[in-house]
Parts: sequence; structure tokens; C-alpha cells
Amino acid sequence: MEDTTSKAWLDGAAYGMTSGTAHLPYALLRYYHQLGLSDAEVLLLIQLLGFRQAEFNEFPTLEELAARMGLAPEGIARMLQRLMRDGYIAIDEHRDEERDIQYERYDLHGLYAKLAACTAEEVAAYRAEQLSSNTARQDSNSVQKEEEERNMFSIFEKEFGRPLSPMECETISGWLDQDRYQEELILMALKEAVFAGKVHFRYIDRILLEWSRNRVKTVQDAKAYTQRFRNGGR
Repeated sequence: MEDTTSKAWLDGAAYGMTSGTAHLPYALLRYYHQLGLSDAEVLLLIQLLGFRQAEFNEFPTLEELAARMGLAPEGIARMLQRLMRDGYIAIDEHRDEERDIQYERYDLHGLYAKLAACTAEEVAAYRAEQLSSNTARQDSNSVQKEEEERNMFSIFEKEFGRPLSPMECETISGWLDQDRYQEELILMALKEAVFAGKVHFRYIDRILLEWSRNRVKTVQDAKAYTQRFRNGGR
């Protein structure tokens, strides 16, 4: 008995796999509530796709659709009328010139157009969100950079014992933006200038330039280089 049941199941599965498949746009499942479609209307659209793709039937009858969905033909007719009225489907007339046959078929172009519009709106919203996020990030980085420069100016003013001139502020900005010196490295050079008793921008710039020529990139590099310089008696 068990072998018979197993064979019947295998036969049924094999038949189901060889009877064809129907492909439906994922966007239909994703956006149908947004479009105002009911579950029954979506199932009806899927049935139309199934008839077309698996059975090459582009115009199933009300009775065929009703049998698949377990509904009365009248209910199927009302749903079809609603889908046609709202532009999801249409009925096209075609003529086979070779066989001299005129026939009708369901056209789902309207459905695809509406799904495409939903997808485009989502993509546009995503891009706008990304642009807003990038703008906010750039603004944040700009604010952070301005704060770092203000902090740098404050430290220099404290060591110089006076407000910085516009040219001196421009020099610090040039070290950061053009020369790409690390903030910590600039402060280390300032510290060295204070230690040497030569607190002026020309001397600090000379320190930074010398470090750059000797591939001093970090504070650790600067400390090691300065230690070697002092041990050498220079």
C-alpha cells in the first residue's frame, strides 16, 4: 500500500513538473496592494498568465477561469470588467491571415506599465534618499572640517599668545587642504617650534617641509625622526 501511494505521488509530481511553468513579474506580488488590487484580482491575473504561458491559451473562457479559481463565472466577469475599466488589461482582436481566423486575446500591457511606474517611483525615491544622505554626510564632513580648523586656530593662537592674521589662517588651511599634512603632525611641528623657541610660521613650515622630504607621515615618524636629529647633535 505504501509503495502504491509513493508511486502515485511520484507520478503526480512528475506530471506537474512536465506540464509547464508560468512566470509572473515579482513586482506584481510586491506592489499589488499599492495598486489597489485585491487578492482575488491578483490570482485572476496570475491565471491569465498561466493560461498564456503554459497552455498557449490567450483568451480563456469565463468557465475555464471560474473552474480554476472556484468562483462563479459572474464573479470572474465582474473582476475582468473592473480590471479593464482601470486599465490593467484589455481585449485585443487579431486576425490570422494564413488561416483566415479572427480571434481575441487578453492584453496585459496596462498591468506591466503600472508595475513599471511603481518600480520607477521606488527607484527615484531610493536615489533621492541616497542623494539626501550623501549631502547630509558631506555637510557633516564640512562642519567637522571647519570645527577641526577652528580648533587648530585656537591652539595656534594660544601658543602664539595672540589672534592669528588672515594670512596665518590661510597658511594653516593650506597645510591641511593642499599639502595634506595630518592635523596631529602640524601640532607636532608647532610643539617642536615652541621647544626650539622659534614660534613663527616660517619655522613651522620648514619643519613640515623637512619631514615631508624625509617621508615623515605620522606623529610616530616625527618623534623618531626628531629623536635621531637630536641624538645626532644637529
